[in-house]
Amino acid sequence: MNDITILSGFGKDGRPEALPSVTMRRGELITIVGHTGSGKSRLIKDVEQLADGDSVSRRRILLNGQSVARAERQAISDRLVAHLGQNMRFVLDTTVEEFLLLHARCRDKQIDPARALGMANDITPEPILLGQNLNLLSGGQSRALMIADIACVCDSPIVLIDEIENAGIDKEKAFRYLQSADKLVLVVTHDPHTALMAGRRIVMSSGAMIAAPRRTAGETRLYEELSRQYRLQRTYQTLLRKGEHLA
Repeated sequence: MNDITILSGFGKDGRPEALPSVTMRRGELITIVGHTGSGKSRLIKDVEQLADGDSVSRRRILLNGQSVARAERQAISDRLVAHLGQNMRFVLDTTVEEFLLLHARCRDKQIDPARALGMANDITPEPILLGQNLNLLSGGQSRALMIADIACVCDSPIVLIDEIENAGIDKEKAFRYLQSADKLVLVVTHDPHTALMAGRRIVMSSGAMIAAPRRTAGETRLYEELSRQYRLQRTYQTLLRKGEHLA
């Protein structure tokens, strides 16, 4: 997969979407913004399902400029998309190292579990150990491990992420790791800092895509300021967790 194109459908009011199409490529970070109920989740679901005019929105998803035959959609979607939800819980009773090696064998890949673990520990403040049981990981640790797994093991070129702000991880580093693995990363967010991380964002309203603006020079400066505040806040969080005073 080199690119995907979303061809417009219809909003909740039955009117055609104002934005006729959006093409996105591997290595890009795209954020999706809009009020609660504006259709953000529906949009990423259309992408995940490779919709072909048969979803509620009636959008069509093109893969490398071509529609995907109905009989092939499920199999292609399973290989194409990795979805990182808000609630990550493992049911497999095994260690972190065994999980990574098992997933690698399923993908017919050779990996160094320590490398993936180092990546996970770089984006979570709670250290993860290779011998730790998956079921004992916190929500933040689980998300960090899955991001490292997607970057190091998973072949899926598209990553869908919903509300990463609540994950308790370093989102800037997480996005860099995924993009460096040549993934197209689509992120649903309400947070201005997250929204401005992307060079482009899709704006949703009443179930419809209404715009896909590129980040302006002024917004880039604002993003840099928000990033400074974000790093300061994470420093304060670390101090609090260590039992230290902030002032």
